[in-house]
Amino acid sequence: MGFCEYKQRRLLNLEPRNHSKPEQVTEFILIGFQLPRCLELFIFVVLLLSFLLTLAGNISIITLVCLDQRIQTPMYFFLCNLSLMEVFFVISIIPKMLVNMVSLNKAISFLGSVAQCYFYFSFATSETILIAVMAFDRYVAICRPFRYAIIMNGWVCTYLVLGCWMGGFLSILAPIILLSYLSYCGSNIIDHFFCDYAPMIKLSCNDVYALLAVETALSSVVLLGSLTVTVVSYVYIIATILCMHSTKGRQKTFSTCASHITVASIFYGSSIFMYSLPNQGRSQAVQMALAVLTSVVTPLLNPFIYTLRNQKVKEALKDCLRRWNEWK
Repeated sequence: MGFCEYKQRRLLNLEPRNHSKPEQVTEFILIGFQLPRCLELFIFVVLLLSFLLTLAGNISIITLVCLDQRIQTPMYFFLCNLSLMEVFFVISIIPKMLVNMVSLNKAISFLGSVAQCYFYFSFATSETILIAVMAFDRYVAICRPFRYAIIMNGWVCTYLVLGCWMGGFLSILAPIILLSYLSYCGSNIIDHFFCDYAPMIKLSCNDVYALLAVETALSSVVLLGSLTVTVVSYVYIIATILCMHSTKGRQKTFSTCASHITVASIFYGSSIFMYSLPNQGRSQAVQMALAVLTSVVTPLLNPFIYTLRNQKVKEALKDCLRRWNEWK
């Protein structure tokens, strides 16, 4: 290790507390749910079905948006990208989790654990930013309808979506690099079903208090920033809806936002409770239940909420199924 790298590691307080330089951990063990075998197999089947339904639902939305010109608008362009993020998000952790549940070997390599942690939080951060963008889109559509086509033109939508993807991948890069520089010279057992950031760095033989504080602060900034944009947008939207004279107009306008409000409420509620609030005094079972809600239940519900509560998506789905039957 060169002098500059050594100095940087000392400055970041990443030198291990144990200076005897024991052997570095090369893999971690994900112990998962620790349930009786029959119950674990039952949960495996439930999670496998949830995973397949999540993929099918989100891929269906992506396909519909690409094929049906009636829903090729900014709102559905953002929804298409949200579904794509959900697909990558669940793929980043659930296949490995399912394999571990039926396998006696629950190991994951050090590089594999860092990669899983990076992609999990990258896609989650991208989704968080995109939900705020979707709220802003609804604000412009309802509160500035005559300027909507100008403000939310094709280039603006493209740049906003690129910003969501890049924001997710870049904002989490520094914490993950620091995570990879830590020394793991003790236990290699992670009390979780995936490589979450906090459980991983707590296994390090470094002083990680500052990194935990940075992780909490970064999560809070992203989540609360996105939540602020979403809440402010909907305050203006609700005020505009209440000023409408027609009851039918109010109902129709609010129905265009109902799906997004439902998805945003579930997403923000589970994510803020899990990553932005201090978890001292919270049992590991509760923490893992919240992780299941965030990583399994929410991605599963999203496509069905948008499909069942959105008339245009339902019409596009019916037309697509009719054309498929005619083709057969």
